[in-house]
Order: sequence, then structure tokens, then C-alpha cells
Amino acid sequence: MNSPYKTLLQSDSKEPPVVRSTVPGATGKGVIDASTFQAIEVNKLFDSVNHAATIAGQATLYRSLVEPLAGADLIRAKQDAVREIESDKPLRESLDALIRQAKSLEEDFYALLFGTFMGLVSSPAHKLEIEGYGYETYKKGTRFMLDMVAAANRLPKPNSEYLGLLIDDLRRFADSRAYALMKGPVYRTEKDVKTKAEKPWYVPAIKFRPSLFKPVGLTLAVLLLILALEFVPLLLDMAMSIAPVFWLFLLPISLVYIPIVGGFDRDGCIYPLRDIFKKSEEVQNTLDSLGKLDELLSFVRLKESFHHPMVLPRIVEAERHSLVFKGVRNPVLSKDNPDYVPNDISLKNTRLTFVTGPNSGGKTAFCKTLAQSQLLAQIGCSVPAQEAELTVADRIFYQVPEISHLADGEGRFGTELKRTKDIFLATTPKSLVIMDELSEGTTHEEKIEISMNILDGFYQKGSNTLLITHNHELVDAFQKKGIGLARQVEFKNEQPTYRVVEGISRVSHADRVARKIGFSKEDIARYLSGGR
Repeated sequence: MNSPYKTLLQSDSKEPPVVRSTVPGATGKGVIDASTFQAIEVNKLFDSVNHAATIAGQATLYRSLVEPLAGADLIRAKQDAVREIESDKPLRESLDALIRQAKSLEEDFYALLFGTFMGLVSSPAHKLEIEGYGYETYKKGTRFMLDMVAAANRLPKPNSEYLGLLIDDLRRFADSRAYALMKGPVYRTEKDVKTKAEKPWYVPAIKFRPSLFKPVGLTLAVLLLILALEFVPLLLDMAMSIAPVFWLFLLPISLVYIPIVGGFDRDGCIYPLRDIFKKSEEVQNTLDSLGKLDELLSFVRLKESFHHPMVLPRIVEAERHSLVFKGVRNPVLSKDNPDYVPNDISLKNTRLTFVTGPNSGGKTAFCKTLAQSQLLAQIGCSVPAQEAELTVADRIFYQVPEISHLADGEGRFGTELKRTKDIFLATTPKSLVIMDELSEGTTHEEKIEISMNILDGFYQKGSNTLLITHNHELVDAFQKKGIGLARQVEFKNEQPTYRVVEGISRVSHADRVARKIGFSKEDIARYLSGGR
């Protein structure tokens, strides 16, 4: 079950994994593009659903949201893993313990890989400049990986394939050279560092011990000194004469000993070892598997902490994109709002859907709910709904009114039309396309005509297309041809209920909005007369 992602840690990485480092691709190169990423507020979605504990887990979750899966089999495999964690309490507790343990040492591991060890005389400018020669960082950083393998070996065998593969990845790290070097002993030969198995018995080498205290060396030095004092009377007399002030010699001796020994260990052992660890594919894969495990636990924690029902969607196969939600809520806006209004929607046998209604009625929030929930489904996460069934979208597009720039040369209308064209060329019958108004920046008559042409094109291409619009004439035209599903946001007594119901809205409630913000006809007259 091959991962479609590059590992969080690469051989040429210059810094530790950054949570929000993944960026969306160009239009047509992935499930979502940069414009859709901004329009559906993926950063806010991440903040809302993120319950990962480790940096690797958070970076993995963010990467999943920016580059959602396009394969149904891998999505289902992640869902199976989530279900098993939810239902198997001992497994869940063991995984939680592994993640907690990893979190406690994770930053030490990154400090080992990317830190600069400043020696005795130092003035660190940032957290990756570290006092000393790296002994403590080395011990904690390697312990991060060694403990992870030990914890994985204590895990019960899971039933789900995806979870089993991730745990096996952690266990298999024990078979790698990087693991052998981390566990030790490590020998520094004239040319490089070697494990005990790699070093021939006849090759001279120094055994690396991550400490300034070298028992063997100090013991030999003391023995030699004793022998010298025993067999050379002059040395004994000298030793007796300086004994009362011997402590005065300790400081200069240490000032020589510490930099020599510490510098040799850092430059000759720690730095070469960390370069090996950084370039090790086994290290990279193990860190990624840790992130993926933490991501699965994040999905479980999200469902437990969410104020509303969440469900893993049924992933179905179909020639065209389809989507059915019962009681769906927005994953960002409903998180801390117990009164958020749920909605039902079925886009199973339709290619065009129109969402109409006055401003501030919830049209945009509803359509973002669909896009964000589709995105969550395609990373293997639960969605905020009572029931959910959908196909995997090869593309998710969300178009919002564009702001033109002087360099565009085409004005607002041209800028938007270019975006619509790019979406149109990239879509297939398995795509989900949501557009917030069409053909802005032109006359009403031209807007209707060109919108008709564009929607006819999307209809013939077969993508599942939704349009948010105030133009009920446009909806009427398609309804007369028997094309399209018409939905409207409901109002009662000029107040939104935030429910999406059947029908076409033919009112805008613009005056209600103007009154609400204090800029109605009466308000303007009052301002002109000097009132406030």
C-alpha cells in the first residue's frame, strides 16, 4: 500500500519538519489547487480538526489536507484503521502511550539532526544552537527512535492492514544500520564510524561513548601514573611536593581536556552519525509512520471531542461524482457551536445544483461545508454528519469572485473567466465543482447568457457542479429544460433559519442587510443630516 507522499524528512532537509510546509499544486495537478485551498479555508479547517500530539503527526495531517487522497482503497484502509482504534481499547491505550513517549523526545531528535553544538564558550542565538558538545542531545535524540521501536514491539497485532503496516514500519527500523548505530556500540575508525558488526577485529578504532567521562582512558591514565610513581622515585618526590596545591592544576588540565575530547566526539562521531541518520531512508520512513499513526489518533480524538455527531462516510464507486449527507454541519463553524443547524443534501443523480437565497442566509457556509466535508472524507477522517455517502473526487474546485489586478489586463470579468476556464479544462465526471456566482463584472444580460454557456459546458462534461447565485432567471432557464437541482436557503419573518430546502429564492433581502449594518436609505439620510 504505497504512500503518494514524499516523506516529511528528506536527505537534503536543512531544518526539522514544519507543520504547515506542504503547499497546494497548480490547477489540475492534484485534488485541490491553491485557489481552492484559500477559498475553502484549509488552514482554518486544519486548526479545527487538528488533535495530533507530535510535530510529525501535525505535519502529516496538514499534508493530507493539502494533498488529499484520490484512491478509494487507501481511504477505506485508513477508515478501517480508525474504526479498529475506536473499538479496541487496549490497542488505543498502547498507541496513546507510544505517541506520548515520542512527543517527549521528538524535539531532541530534530535538535540532533539539525542542531549546532557550540562547545563550552557559546552564546546560542536560536534553539538549534545548543550549548555543549551534543552528548545529551545525542542520547535523547537516539532514545526517541529506540524507544519508538520498543513501544511498537509491545503493541498487539492489529487486524486492519493500514495500521498493521505502520506498526511494522516502526518495528522494521530495528533491522537498519541506523538503528544499530543508535543502539551502539559505535566505533570511530580512521575513515568513518562503524557498528560492532562492521568493524573487523584487527582494525584499530576508538569506541564512542557520548560523555566527556571516558572510564577506560581515565583508568589507563591513572594506572600509568601509578606505575610511573612506583618505579620512578623522582616522580614520586615531585608528586609529594605538589600534592597540597594539586587542585590548582585541575582547571588548566580540564581546559585542555574538555575541548579536545568534546570536540573530537562532536566532529568525529556525533556529526557524522547524525548525517547518516538524516540520510537514512529507514529513519525517514519510520518518522513518517509515526506521523501517520498520530494522524489516525487525531481523527479518533476529533470525533470524541466534537460537539455534534461525526461519521466515517461510505466510500462508493460510480462513474460520476456523487455526494449524500444527512444532518451535515460545517466542521469549522459548528465545532464550538452546539446550536449549529444541520442540513440534508443528496447530489447522487445530478450534474447541476443551484443554491439561491438572500445574503447572509448561509449559502456560502453550506457550500463550504460540502467542500470541507468532501476533503475530510478523502483523508480518511470522519465528517460532521449523521450519515454520509460519497465517491472520491479526482478534483475539488471552489471558485469565488476574483479581485482583478492592474497587470491582468482583462479586468474582473476576464480574471474570473480565466479561472473558470482553468477549472473547466481540468474537470472530469468525477470532479466536484462549486462556484460562488459567475460572470461578475459585466451587464446583467451578458451575465445570464455567458453563465448559461458555461453551465451547459460543465453539464456536458459531467462534473458534479454547484452554483451559488442570486439570479433566479438563470435557474428558471435550466429548470424549464429539466436540468438541475434547485435549492434555497430558508427565511422566516425575514430571518434566516440556515436550513437549505427545495425551491428557488426570488428575493434578495438587500434592504434587511442594509438596515442591519446601518446603511439603509433612512440611515444615509440621517448621516447626511448630521446624525449618527
